[in-house]
Parts: sequence; C-alpha cells; structure tokens
Amino acid sequence: MRVLYHQWLSPFCRKVRLVLAEKKLDFEMRLEPVWERRPDFLALNPAGEVPVLIAEGGRALADSQAIAEYLEETTPEPPLLAGNAVERAEVRRLVGWFDAKFNAEVTGNLVGQKVMNRLLRQGHPDSVAIRAGHQNLRAHLEYVTFLVERRNWLAGDRLTLADLAAAAHFSCVDYLGDVPWDAWEEAKTWYSRVKSRPSFRAILADAIPGLPPAAVYADLDF
Repeated sequence: MRVLYHQWLSPFCRKVRLVLAEKKLDFEMRLEPVWERRPDFLALNPAGEVPVLIAEGGRALADSQAIAEYLEETTPEPPLLAGNAVERAEVRRLVGWFDAKFNAEVTGNLVGQKVMNRLLRQGHPDSVAIRAGHQNLRAHLEYVTFLVERRNWLAGDRLTLADLAAAAHFSCVDYLGDVPWDAWEEAKTWYSRVKSRPSFRAILADAIPGLPPAAVYADLDF
C-alpha cells in the first residue's frame, strides 16, 4: 500500500492526493508534524518537508512535482501531462505559476499566517501579510478568468496537472473562506468543475480539529 505523508492544508500534498485519486491509485495518509523534525521522517526526506510518498516497493519519493511526474510515468492513464511538447510545457509553466508564485503571494500569506503560525506557535498573524494575500488573490483570480475565457481548462482542451495544482492551492484558501468567488464568475465556474470531480471528494471531506472549514467549502453549488 502506498503511504502519503502530508499536512492537511498543504497545497502540495493536496496536489499529490488529487493525482493519486485521478489515477485511481489506493493510498494511506499519515499526518506528519514536520516541525518536530522526526529522525524517522528526515531519513525519508532530509529536507523535512511534505509530501513524501512511499511508493510500491517501499521507495520514498519527495517533492510534489517529482511525485506527480513519477505517477504520470508509472500510471499513464488518465494522462495529466499529455499533448505535444508545447502543450506539456504550458502545463508545467502553470504548475510552476501556482506552486511558486501563487504559493508565495497568496497561500503563504493567508494559510501560512492564519494556520501555520498557530501550529508553530509563532505568534499572532501578520495583518500586513494577510492584506497582501487578499490583494494578490484578486490578481490571480483575474488571471484564471483570462485563461478560462480562452480555453476549456487552464492549460488547454483537457484537464491537466495544471488544473489540479491550481485547485489544490485554491482549496486551501477556500477552506478558510477567503476566496471572493462571487466577484469572479468564470473562475468560480472553473473551480466548481474541478471541485465536482470524484477525485476532489476526499479533499472536500477534510475537517481539521479546532479549525472547521468555511460554510460553502464542500458545497458543489456554491
């Protein structure tokens, strides 16, 4: 059985969960308190970060993109990184956009300040960072709107890893109720399509002890 070491509101862990679910691969989840820097976990990933996937055969794989591409190569159906070289490059570009830019500008400022600071006992949330996260979020919603007005999905005509990466980040922020969906109907429609997929059911069932999700988090008709 595959084992995924994860954190609940890590978009990188959620991306891997979505890829595993889209490919209908069974796995067990284990919550990893990365701040404890457990020697057994550091032996799996010296970086001390989640996700870490223990693949069949017992091999430990780290880094969400490395894991996603490993799963794409070993379980090619359904394809999440398909098409010609230009199309695959666009998928990778958008995955990088959300995993780097969105994470730094939005997820880190909102989820990091509101949730991780509390878990790590790093003091009160930084209100300046939170305001920046909300402002940056609007710019990213505008970009998603730009993409879906011109494409069926974010990277083209089919669902790809770009959609899963983006939805993983949005889902973490949406858990907190911080996404102003009603002001961005096209982006909302795209997210609703991803959110309605069977692979998203487990994500929508997440409930962190002491931090319940926003009222519409699991609502498919939000």
